[in-house]
Order: sequence, then C-alpha cells, then structure tokens
Amino acid sequence: MNNYLKYLILVIISCVLIAGILVPIPYIPALGDKARIIYLHVPMSWIAVLAFLVSMINSIRYLKTRDLNKDLIAYSSAEIGFLFSVLATITGSLWAKFNWGSFWNWDPRETSIFILLLIYGAYFSLRSAIENPEQKAKLSSVYSIIAFVTVPFFIFIMPRIVESLHPEDAIVNSRGKITMNPVMLTIFLTSLAGFTLFYFWLLNLKVRVEKLYHRLH
Repeated sequence: MNNYLKYLILVIISCVLIAGILVPIPYIPALGDKARIIYLHVPMSWIAVLAFLVSMINSIRYLKTRDLNKDLIAYSSAEIGFLFSVLATITGSLWAKFNWGSFWNWDPRETSIFILLLIYGAYFSLRSAIENPEQKAKLSSVYSIIAFVTVPFFIFIMPRIVESLHPEDAIVNSRGKITMNPVMLTIFLTSLAGFTLFYFWLLNLKVRVEKLYHRLH
C-alpha cells in the first residue's frame, strides 16, 4: 500500500508540474504568467502550517501520555515544517525577484516567515541542548505548543493588518473566496492534495528513520 501511495504522489505532483508549465492561464493583472508560482508556493506554505499543527498536536499528546513516540512524531513533523518553510521562502523570493526586482523586500509575508524560521530554529536548538530524553521531550513539547500559537498570527493575521506588496487580491478577494479560473483552480487544488499526501508519506518515512536511529544508538 505504501508503494502505491508513493507512486500516486509521484504521478500527481508530476502532472501538476507539467500542467503548471504547459496549460495556458488567463491574464491576471500585475502577475501574468508569474501567477503559475501559486501551484508550488502556496502548497509549500500550506504544508509548513500543517506540519507545525501536527507537531503541536503530538506535543500535547506527549504531555498527556508521556509517550516518547508522540514526541518523535512532533519533532519529525516540525523538521518537515521547517523544510517546507524554507522551500516556501525560496519560491517566494524567486517570484519577488521577477516581479519586484529583488529577492528580499522585507514585505510583511517575507518578514513573517523569517520570524517563524527563527522561532522553530530555536526549537531545534533547544532539543539539541538537552540530553535527557524525557526532559527534552517535555520542554520541547511546551515550546512547540507556544510556537504554534504564533503561526496563525504571522501567516494569516499580520500580513492582512499591515500594508503588503503580496499579490493576494488578484486571486483571493476581500471576503476570502478564491476567484481563480476553473482550470487554474483544478491544477491548484490537485497540487494541494498531492503535496498533502506527500507530507503524510514523508512524515511516516521520517518517523520510521528516527525510530531506527534511536534503536541503533
């Protein structure tokens, strides 16, 4: 079953990449063909948020059960979230270079994700500084819960209360509804589904690798 899922994910993401490049898109003011980045950038940002959420949930579960496997899942998910935050930053910076002429402009969204990278970077530093497994799990679980509280603010709230160059209004209107061409929407939603499946497959693989590492050491 795991092999079938792996091939399904490969097919979905490959189709998204091919369609994202080849399928024509309607003219979008101030974006043009550069709007295609939405097929990668938004799903990567979504996976980062999802991964941090799963990390927080399993941190709570650890504090309730003291089951180190829950801490292992929380840690693994946080690592994946950090990776996808970096990928979202890279894809966003590439778009910014083509649209604004600079890779980094300290736009509210860029600043938000930079702060999140610092917050979760501190999470990994905390874990590496503690040797006792139970104490490491306990302190990092508390930190993970507190860290996730900042995620909705920096991702969804701050960019909307501060003036931003981010071209959200061209695709998502002020009522929060997607106003995307049906073909674009189909590719976009397929990309979201594919990357979500990829996250859960990656999390399962990462947890298995971590368990094997702990057995060997």
